[in-house]
Amino acid sequence: MSFTITVSGISHQFDAPVKVAQALEILLPQIPPGSLMGAFEGSRVHELCATLDRDALLSPITYSDEEGRRIYERSLRFVFLLAAKRCFPGADPLIEHSLGQGVYVEFDNLRLTSFDIGEIEREMRHIISCDLPFSRHRWTREKAIDYFRQKGSEDKARLLAYRPYNYFDVYELDGEYEYFYGAMLPSTGYTPVFDLRSHAPGLVALMPDAKDPSRPATYYSLPKHMAVHRESSDWCRMLGCSTVAELNTLIEKGGIRELIRVNEALHDKTLSEIAQDIVNRDARAVFIAGPSSSGKTTFANRLAIHLRVNRLRPMIISLDDFYIDRDDLPLEADGKPDLEALSALDVDLFRECLGQLLRGEEAQMPRFSFQTKRREERYVPTRVAPDQPLIIEGIHALNPALHEGFERRLTCLIYISQLTSVNLDNHNRIRTTDARLLRRLVRDRQFRGTRPEDTLAMWDSVRKGEEKWIFPYQEEADIVFNSALHYELPFFRTIAYDILRAVPKDDPNYIRCSRLLKILHYMLPVDLSVMNEIPPLSILREFLGGNTLYLKHEPLEE
Repeated sequence: MSFTITVSGISHQFDAPVKVAQALEILLPQIPPGSLMGAFEGSRVHELCATLDRDALLSPITYSDEEGRRIYERSLRFVFLLAAKRCFPGADPLIEHSLGQGVYVEFDNLRLTSFDIGEIEREMRHIISCDLPFSRHRWTREKAIDYFRQKGSEDKARLLAYRPYNYFDVYELDGEYEYFYGAMLPSTGYTPVFDLRSHAPGLVALMPDAKDPSRPATYYSLPKHMAVHRESSDWCRMLGCSTVAELNTLIEKGGIRELIRVNEALHDKTLSEIAQDIVNRDARAVFIAGPSSSGKTTFANRLAIHLRVNRLRPMIISLDDFYIDRDDLPLEADGKPDLEALSALDVDLFRECLGQLLRGEEAQMPRFSFQTKRREERYVPTRVAPDQPLIIEGIHALNPALHEGFERRLTCLIYISQLTSVNLDNHNRIRTTDARLLRRLVRDRQFRGTRPEDTLAMWDSVRKGEEKWIFPYQEEADIVFNSALHYELPFFRTIAYDILRAVPKDDPNYIRCSRLLKILHYMLPVDLSVMNEIPPLSILREFLGGNTLYLKHEPLEE
């Protein structure tokens, strides 16, 4: 019986079952085969090696798509794990976190030398040259748990025990088996582009460049971010919450309350140290930037409190008040207003006001109404005293255009982000962007009345803006603050799960929704009564509710 497959408006009739890769090559001959990562059928992801024997409407997945980059990374990760095992039998790599367009990896009790890394890379290239297949097997829960337990992967065995399914798709590569929580490429030959760079005590595995997949991404060491990641990972290990399985164990044993208390105390300690650093610098303007849902607003207000403890009277200024009128906003390629662009702000007015305030002069400060989407007619006369440092918060706060030309000694630049250190298991990380999206989904739904479908639909634009306007300046910061809380994911399991379940499966962004649901499936929910343990000043309260901080822009009064 014949059937028709349609891709990007082009149809072809087949008389026998066909692999997805073959169908795409026939229907889209202009796309190089090596650029294809899979195919969407609605919200479902088809691997290239999947067989079709019915009518289907497909969309190609390439490396330019987020899902395509994830498929490539998973597949290359398996190549790396096999190569590492061959080079260092018994040494278990830990896939820690992202670093630029790469992934940081280290080994327990093994400090990698340049020679070691070269050996791993040569073995990876050998495995890739052999074009070995990634074979998928359907295992029962019991078989999967027994296998990984016998292999010594207790982290994975414990995690699988929490997932409410009886079967799992396990992948095999040359006799090695792994579980990767998502689609894979057909074989190792599909992963030729990568690079390994030394980053003591481990290494960074660089993926293909997002803009030019024919070459590896550029390596950036990002020492400030690495130091923060290192500290967070160390605390995760000390608190016994490096993986989701460990978090689940803490919940089962009633240890989540203590984890909340210690985690919040760590945040408070860090904020106190940052405030003291600002005092020591005698900084007059503190610029705070970070990506969406990093907790900038709460951080700024908590920092203000700590500065008050140091006998200062900080004034918080939101860059949002310097937005130009909606009708004058720059436009994206699709004709929609670009709220992420620097030109959406009246930079000249901000610099004028900042200069006046730093000189002790009176400045006419604007106010922007998000109801009318226009600047208010009234301006607020504002003057600051020597004991009133300015706290300036907004996504563009680290952009040199805002503070270039002002005395550097008078400024302190702070970058804040949610740098997640809790992973699914030792070989599968939870991406920071996914953790931030969970925060935003909950906040948008609870406090802005935004449907989860709309938040998901906006996310690509948000991420594009971050890549262009925020991330390039992150390492310029004097201070990097990690707003992630080791205990927060179980609360999103409780609150975000039902929000995500409301997204229709035919929604164009359901694949992203499905991925978040899959992460949450592994977590035990927490009783909402435990939420009382979360302090009202916690960054997490910005998203869950119950935040009692003074959130207006006027200066704190004596």
